[in-house]
Amino acid sequence: MSSNEGSESTNRPKGVEWSGITDVGRYRKNNEDAFLALTVDAHEVRYLGKYGEGSLDSNDFVFAVSDGMGGANAGEFASKIAVDRITKLFPKSFQASAMGMEVGFQDILPQLFDEIHEEVTYLGKCYPELSGMGATLSLCWLRPGWMYFAHVGDSRIYYLPKDGGIEQLTHDHTHVGWMFREGKINEREARSHPGRNGLQQAIGGKNQHLNAQVGAVAYEAGDKFVICSDGLVEGLWDSGIERLARKPSPFHKGNPAERLVAEAVQTDGKDNTTAVVVEIL
Repeated sequence: MSSNEGSESTNRPKGVEWSGITDVGRYRKNNEDAFLALTVDAHEVRYLGKYGEGSLDSNDFVFAVSDGMGGANAGEFASKIAVDRITKLFPKSFQASAMGMEVGFQDILPQLFDEIHEEVTYLGKCYPELSGMGATLSLCWLRPGWMYFAHVGDSRIYYLPKDGGIEQLTHDHTHVGWMFREGKINEREARSHPGRNGLQQAIGGKNQHLNAQVGAVAYEAGDKFVICSDGLVEGLWDSGIERLARKPSPFHKGNPAERLVAEAVQTDGKDNTTAVVVEIL
């Protein structure tokens, strides 16, 4: 084996390490956030714990965060439905690919989101106490070499390449998010804008049709992904998310997700706060 071949083998992604946590925050009574970690193969879906690691050789991994909206307990119910339905609906698509069919994430993920949207909307119409309930949903699907994602709302997915930097992959489906992407306002102005939480798209709610954002990222060993609710963003700047996900100070304890959520709650804490951190090994 040549030295180049050895280096390539060393850098080839072999697995993933993840951590996830949700916190009600300092002022809310209910936690309307939910997160999900799954491993999927041709035969079954398995729930994962709040942290751990696994091999990419024979499994795909799915991670998601949802932030619910609605009166009483409706928001809490909406986010739980959103992540629960991933478990039931996603395996159908995976099994089709395992039978030799080409995986078209551009078709699979929007269809998955449409079906979840229809179910949340239907339940909101059937039960008066759930009327108008909705949720954000941000999902990462890791296959060997690629991370496919789909997203609706203002939760976020960040990409942290191994060589440094942080990139927000998802679009905040708000007018303020659009202004920020167009360069009309900066990060500081976007964070303090009074209309920053006015969603233009969500699972359920009053949306007739969904137009989920989908995309793909080719990853390599050492890359990280952060999936989070807007409560984390309210408490941390993008630079803070990168710092805590990469090289925390000795004063920060716990796994990456715990570090992120603890600092965000301490800094702000007005909203439920959730983070899932995934590192490619």
